[in-house]
Amino acid sequence: MKRAEPAIKNIYMEMGSTFAQLVVTHPEICAHLLGQILLAFGEEHLLWGTDSIWWGTPQWQIEAFRRFQIPDALQERHGYPPLTRELKAKVFGLNSARVFGVDATAKRNALPSDYVSRIKLAYQEEGPAPSQRVYGWVAR
Repeated sequence: MKRAEPAIKNIYMEMGSTFAQLVVTHPEICAHLLGQILLAFGEEHLLWGTDSIWWGTPQWQIEAFRRFQIPDALQERHGYPPLTRELKAKVFGLNSARVFGVDATAKRNALPSDYVSRIKLAYQEEGPAPSQRVYGWVAR
């Protein structure tokens, strides 16, 4: 659709469970998928998503995308762009911030300079013992 109507600017691709499944089971197909998305839509139109409501914490997916690269041979053969640090920063949130009108720089700078100190103090006040809180369904 994007190739047929290049003037359309409001189409975005989202990396959800498709990336998670392919990066583990078929990394070469994952590289092709990302390369084709980037060629068709551009790096400004790729958004991060995780489907974590179904699959749990997305941290492993984040780590996988941070490390993932499209192999040089595929880049040369198909013209896929490299997955640079700047491109990944856009995918991880800068693109979404732009779409939703969020000034990412202002939000980052809004954190107090002593934010980590406050978190550490709160941790010390709670004590080192785990809270034993349980979230979700609990069998009793």
